[in-house]
Amino acid sequence: MTPAKWVATLGGAGLIRPAPGTWGSAVVLPLALLGPLPCLVLAGAVTVAGFWAGPRVLTAEEDPGWFVADEGAGMLLVLAALPHPSWLGVILGFVIFRALDIAKPWPVSWADAQAGTLGVMLDDILAGAIGAALLLAIGRFFPGILA
Repeated sequence: MTPAKWVATLGGAGLIRPAPGTWGSAVVLPLALLGPLPCLVLAGAVTVAGFWAGPRVLTAEEDPGWFVADEGAGMLLVLAALPHPSWLGVILGFVIFRALDIAKPWPVSWADAQAGTLGVMLDDILAGAIGAALLLAIGRFFPGILA
């Protein structure tokens, strides 16, 4: 496997069937134990790596299922919104992120319609940012629920 394909599949997680996007999101969940700042830094690193890998592995195929670096980056953004990692917070963040990634509400749908690596990466980054905002709102309006 080339380095670009390794990055794009998050070390092979994107090759797991069924539902490679779910596996790509799930593979980063243990990183919640590192805390918010490391998750944010890792989200940035995975985003940069995904933008690097995209042009090297993507062809005419639109957002192939095995390309899951975008799911990893988006999920890490959601995990960065958890002040203290808890099972409930991680599971809730995972469900919110996957729902946004699958349903693609605006502006996620707009980002998904963009061509090339930009569209592949940006829709999940926006889904992650929206998911993080929702988790922060839940924590604000229901103090202690994510602890």
